[in-house]
Order: sequence, then C-alpha cells, then structure tokens
Amino acid sequence: MDIERVDPALRKATLKLPSTDPSKAWMRTAMRLATRIMPVSRIDGVTVSNVTIGSVRLRVYRPETSGGGGALLWIHGGGLLFGDARQDEVLCGETARELGIPIVSANYRFAPDHPFPAAIDDVHAAWVWLCEHARSLGADPSRLAIGGESAGGGLAAALVQRLHDEDGVQPVAQWLFAPMLDDRTAADRSLDEIDHWIWNNRANRVGWSGYVGEAIGAPDLPPYAVAARRTDLTGLPTAYIAVGDIELFFAEGEDYARRLQKAGVDVEFDIVPGAPHGFENWARDTQPANALMGRARAWLERALSPVQAVDNKRR
Repeated sequence: MDIERVDPALRKATLKLPSTDPSKAWMRTAMRLATRIMPVSRIDGVTVSNVTIGSVRLRVYRPETSGGGGALLWIHGGGLLFGDARQDEVLCGETARELGIPIVSANYRFAPDHPFPAAIDDVHAAWVWLCEHARSLGADPSRLAIGGESAGGGLAAALVQRLHDEDGVQPVAQWLFAPMLDDRTAADRSLDEIDHWIWNNRANRVGWSGYVGEAIGAPDLPPYAVAARRTDLTGLPTAYIAVGDIELFFAEGEDYARRLQKAGVDVEFDIVPGAPHGFENWARDTQPANALMGRARAWLERALSPVQAVDNKRR
C-alpha cells in the first residue's frame, strides 16, 4: 500500500514497524514469547496485578483514585494467533487512571493450536470473574463494559452476543477498536492484491483459518465463532467502533456498525482518515492516536455513567 495514503503524522511510525509472516509457526512462537515477556511502562496512579483462573491469565489494573463507577473487560489483539495483555499496558493503565475504573485484561488460547471455541471460552471465563469480583475491585457490577482491539475487538463483539443469549450479567457497552469481525473478508482473495499496512488479507486468512478451520467463508458457522455472522443484532448494548479508513477491516467494521444501527442499537462509528490498523497502540504518542483515545474514553465514560447505563439496558 502506498505510504502516501497514510496520515503524515503516522508515516514515520508506520515505516518503522517490522513485517511478520504469521503463516510460519516459528514466527508465531516468537511473537507469543516476545509479547509475554516484553517490558512495560509503569503507569503512575495505577496498581497492576496478575490473576490466574484455571488456565486463563488476567492482568488487573486498579486506579488509586476510583471514580466509583463501572469497569471494563479488555481483550488484546494478535490475529487470534499471538499477543498478550502486556502489549496494551499503556492503553489499559491510562484508561483506568483517567476514568477511575478497574480494567481486567484477558489473555486467551491461540489458534491454530487451540481453535474455536477456546478463545471465546477463555474471555467468557474472564467476564464471569469480573462480574464476581466487581464490588471488591470498587466497581458497580451493573455498569460493566467489554472492549478490545483487532482480534480482541472481534472476540469482544462475539462475547457480547453470547452473553445476550445467556441468563446472566449483561454488559452495558461494547468498546471496539479496528475489530476483526468477519471471516468472509479473509476468504475474499481479491483483497490479497492490496498489501494493507500492518495486517493484510494473507495474514488475516492465516488467523481465521486457524480459528475456524476449513469452515472459513462457509455459508454457516457455529454461533459466536464470527461476530459478523450473527443475523439478529437487536438488543445488543450500545457500541463504539473505531477504524482507520485505509485498513483491511474498514468495510466489515462499517457494515457491522450499519447493521447494529438498523437493529436499533446506538452506535458511534469513529472513522480515522489515513490510519493503518491498530495505530492507537503502536503510534500512541502521535496526534491522531491521542485524539482518538480522547474521543473513545469520553464515550466510554458516558456509557458507564449511571444514567446512561440504565438507558442502555432499556434498549
């Protein structure tokens, strides 16, 4: 993809990013190890701890000054193939501090070693833990949101759907960044011709085929495997969806936002011009990333407010 299509403020950071080939098992292993042991910055005003529930590892961010409001379950990205909660240390820590809310960031098992439903089961277990411990974390258990980036955004959207169909605590909002929502994008080989920055369709196909196997692009898939496959979106919680207009997931994010709105769900679809995939994380110090996170956090704060949370549940 032509670098000229990238926002000038993001070009330097974009060109510095290394290229990866997730089809190679050794590279997936290296990425998993690197993100799990990567050094992270300490976020002033936030206490970070690790919790293990069964085989699921959680990273918990607690602000020293609590807003006495809700909480967020966060799910990291990595194409369903790699990643770790530590890669979102700044995003989660600063969000916890600025909004005065605890954040639980969930790790999960990766494809192709652990195909569907491993990842969705793991983040579901993380949600149950958050619901059970919300009060001890200083959060109102009736004001919980689910968010994520990339593959984590897709898992967040699928988890919201699964919870809607279950008899349990319901999230009041979904907070999605460049979500990986639709396996049919990966099945469309015409998109291979566009070498999208950061995450292209060839890498996308490795991720989805590892997660759903030969069913990628098939007419029918199991519920909650692919968020965009759900036909009835009525009754889902209010959604914030942020996506760059030059990235692979723009079209599927736009379509999901449109379908949510058509189903009566309140949606804010935040389009960032000239932004490659996941820039809010790897280019966090740039003006476009800071501006996006400012808008996103303001939206989440409103969604978790007592009045808005009650209104969201009535929809």
